[in-house]
Amino acid sequence: MILKILTVAAMATFEIYVAIPTGFSLGLGAWTIVIATIAGGLTGVFVSAFLGQRIEDFINKRRKTPKVPKPKTGVIYKIWDKYGIIGLGILGTMTVGAPLSIAVGVGFNAPLKKLVPLCCVAVIARCFILTFFGNYVAQFL
Repeated sequence: MILKILTVAAMATFEIYVAIPTGFSLGLGAWTIVIATIAGGLTGVFVSAFLGQRIEDFINKRRKTPKVPKPKTGVIYKIWDKYGIIGLGILGTMTVGAPLSIAVGVGFNAPLKKLVPLCCVAVIARCFILTFFGNYVAQFL
């Protein structure tokens, strides 16, 4: 039982969309899946937040040619300009996941003290919504 819970939590560290169906396929209850995915998702938030800047610094130190600034065009920049840090923290985490949202935030030099709590709230909401929606659908099948 512990191994199943740890498997779901480890998968949720990277992607919650995969961890929840895995929990159901392993025969775990809805509340167990919620707790395991929240634990794994929050672990992913903090790991990416604290290691993200260090990884970027490491890459920049190893780069032989200086980084040329690109023009600020494209969809990501439009979303960033329109919604800001709240859009990145909440909407980004709900759609693509917290580690990727934090990576984009580090790239945009967003303050992590504001971004991390928003990502944590979104991870918790995402875990509850997706798990209980999956449980509801599984009852009909």
